[in-house]
Amino acid sequence: MQDHDALTERQFGAHARAYVESAVHAGGADLAALTARAARVAPKRALDLGAGGGHVAYALAGVSGAVAAVDLSADMLAVVAAEAERRGLGNVETVQASAENLPFPDACFDFIASRFSAHHWRDARAGLHQARRVLRAGAPAVFIDIVSPADPALDTHLQAIELLRDVSHVRDYSLAEWGAMLAEAGFSVESRESWRLRMDFAVWTSRIGTPAPLAEAIRLLQQKASAETRSFFAVEDDGSFLLDAAMFIAVAT
Repeated sequence: MQDHDALTERQFGAHARAYVESAVHAGGADLAALTARAARVAPKRALDLGAGGGHVAYALAGVSGAVAAVDLSADMLAVVAAEAERRGLGNVETVQASAENLPFPDACFDFIASRFSAHHWRDARAGLHQARRVLRAGAPAVFIDIVSPADPALDTHLQAIELLRDVSHVRDYSLAEWGAMLAEAGFSVESRESWRLRMDFAVWTSRIGTPAPLAEAIRLLQQKASAETRSFFAVEDDGSFLLDAAMFIAVAT
């Protein structure tokens, strides 16, 4: 049996290039806002925590002295390093590590960003505590992720389809859970923004290589869901649907 970190590394390593090329991850107003917040600091050293396809690292490279792109997957990091080299970004360093065990000294970063990553962390609270540990006091951090609805039935549906799609999924946290975890870790939230993302079902499942039987199980779950659930997620005939996302701009206290 694989532990969670090994499972996550296997899942994403096999599909690393797809995340570099993913339109959902490569752009968006949230990525622009994150970059603008970093530009206000012009950090000497920035951290992209859970780098995935590296889009945060590429964006931060233009406004930072140096960027550490951290991810569990060595294959993902190899793709990020190659893409950074292709873009001429010589200040991006790749580091293989889990969010819960960062190999950096205390207070060594001036800016931290994590985008669409925390729902894969085995222990999000521990990961946020680690993020606070390596960030200097008073420095900003930006956390962006899918968020779950407060309603239990809607939350259960979301977690179920996420797990069927990707067995490394842990949890999409609610806005309230995010607020509590950030405060507990030593962050003060400056601002929060929420929006909805349309997930094209075929792209959403193919990007992570969801096996056909599990993709079919998601479609069956959508079809059997209550009218309220289908309406909330705006489920379309082909299975495409809407997800809620949020961005927390915080400061290390």
